[in-house]
Amino acid sequence: MQTDRPLWVPNAETLERSPMAEFIAWCGRRFGRTFADYDTFHDWSVAERGDFWTAVWEHCGVIGERGERALVDGERMLEARFFPDAKLNFAENLMRRSGNGDALIFRGEDKVRYRLSWDELLGLVSRLQQALRLRGVGVGDRVVAMMPNLPETIALMLATASVGAIWSSCSPDFGEQGVLDRFGQIGPKLFIACDGYWYNGKRQDIDVKVRAVAARLGVPTLVVPYAGDSAALAASIEGGVTLADFIAGFEAKPLTFERLPFAHPLYILFSSGTTGVPKCIVHSAGGTLLQHLKEHRFHCGLKEGERLFYFTTCGWMMWNWLASGLAVGATLCLYDGSPFYPDGNVLFDYAAEERFAVFGTSAKYIDAVRKGGFTPVTTHDLSALRLITSTGSPLSPEGFSFVYEGIKADVQLASISGGTDIVSCFVLGNPLKPVWRGEIQGPGLGLAVDVWNDEGKSVRGEKGELVCTKAFPSMPVMFWNDPDGAKYRAAYFERFDNVWSHGDFAEWTPHGGIIIHGRSDATLNPGGVRIGTAEIYNQVEQMPEVAEALCIGQDWQDDVRVILFVRLAPGVELTAELTQAIKNRIRSGASPRHVPAKVIAVADIPRTKSGKIVELAVRDVVHGRPVKNKEALANPEALDLFAKMEELKS
Repeated sequence: MQTDRPLWVPNAETLERSPMAEFIAWCGRRFGRTFADYDTFHDWSVAERGDFWTAVWEHCGVIGERGERALVDGERMLEARFFPDAKLNFAENLMRRSGNGDALIFRGEDKVRYRLSWDELLGLVSRLQQALRLRGVGVGDRVVAMMPNLPETIALMLATASVGAIWSSCSPDFGEQGVLDRFGQIGPKLFIACDGYWYNGKRQDIDVKVRAVAARLGVPTLVVPYAGDSAALAASIEGGVTLADFIAGFEAKPLTFERLPFAHPLYILFSSGTTGVPKCIVHSAGGTLLQHLKEHRFHCGLKEGERLFYFTTCGWMMWNWLASGLAVGATLCLYDGSPFYPDGNVLFDYAAEERFAVFGTSAKYIDAVRKGGFTPVTTHDLSALRLITSTGSPLSPEGFSFVYEGIKADVQLASISGGTDIVSCFVLGNPLKPVWRGEIQGPGLGLAVDVWNDEGKSVRGEKGELVCTKAFPSMPVMFWNDPDGAKYRAAYFERFDNVWSHGDFAEWTPHGGIIIHGRSDATLNPGGVRIGTAEIYNQVEQMPEVAEALCIGQDWQDDVRVILFVRLAPGVELTAELTQAIKNRIRSGASPRHVPAKVIAVADIPRTKSGKIVELAVRDVVHGRPVKNKEALANPEALDLFAKMEELKS
């Protein structure tokens, strides 16, 4: 495929009538400014952040009292406060629609299907709200959930937020200790769990785990029915109650909402925990709401009534991002289970039948669809689909090409990157700009994103650290159990004073886009030259013989050498010829410096619950250092494959 021209270019209607274009024009009128193009508008959104975020509030019709001040101490990142006089409620802003139209559509593999209208969702949230209040759950209390991506999970989050309590969730495939490492830190008042779930066509029994976690947390447990016997499970837990009994006796009535300060905690999210007990990252109601409204409404162009889908679990921040789609009146399409059961067409079947406007997924999923030989462009009617988003890891240039060749030719592809730390994106899609192969389209509005070298200088044409140089609303409020803020400062502000250092190895492109080359803390440094692991993956994972790869730097003879581990396709062996072919591919596609000193075949590659490979954990194992929290991994047994490898001793 040609790389000297874009893969996609917005048409005239998009340039003139998209929500982004309408917003830019509206801001011009509102503030008496003329914006020549998107880049000019972005510059204004960073320079005048108080006016910009006020515009987002006004244009999106945020419900609440905004107050007089938009930004205080804006030049000091850790002290900056957005809308310090405001009062709002997150759930109130997500529940402004009513009627018989679809609010939530759900599929649990091929086992379960149902949907909730807006009126049904309002009624369920009302009954849950009343039940929470009766049990003493209120402002500042923590409600934790080990749940599948069900409509009930969304409703429970909304009810929790409506009373001013704080929501935290993980998926039911987490191990017992992994759940306790998270929820045990934050002192919950209520524990919510399901009675089982479906994965790869099989029922997963979690009764023993739920009972153990409930006993350790020592708080009332609400059991939600899905794939088992909720009554039996609830009866076996002291203080256990089924969802039906929890809301019994309550009739739906108009909701009431606790309006609280802009910075009041809404969510507690968790770091991956592969280097220790997970950090508890606290996000505000106001910051999350404004940032997600901006991303959904303008960067994604999402409109009322459109179908929004993201393949995610409740343990990944993309679930929180997906839920906020209700604030623009979108219908959320939820899925729980394997994306390849009964085969790789299942999500595209869903997309065609429900007419998704936005299809969100991971880069790994796109690559797996490509390697599986699926071509939805020839098998599915995706005419309603206008935006595909990809995150979780950098999407390779070949992944970009496959989307246009194998999924849909006329679609905006937005590779996006941000994370749990900001519950949103630093760099993402832009409907007013072309899509170039291998590039994220650009920085988000209101975000002073840049790439800095080790000396703290902005650089073009070379790789460096992704930073944000000015405060933004979705910065964490704090870390839980971090009273003096030491952990918070160490996580983001240790490298550069008063500048957020995100931990991504990045590069500006000539088109004003961004390429993410992997995590900077996993950056390879052979011979003192910094190399991003994604640059190697982009080459080797395109080879049909290689299913997946993981790369680390091994300390060796007073230097660092590159070691590449490969999980091969079924029936493939790592011969000398294949090893040389892999090295040749990397040498020609990346550079001679990227060529690994060794290529080693492994049966499996460890990854987190959200599917991210864990380079740092493997590097620790290879160097004989302990991995502090294996419970954070989906397949911790895979780490054992890397311990005491004979191939690494020479």
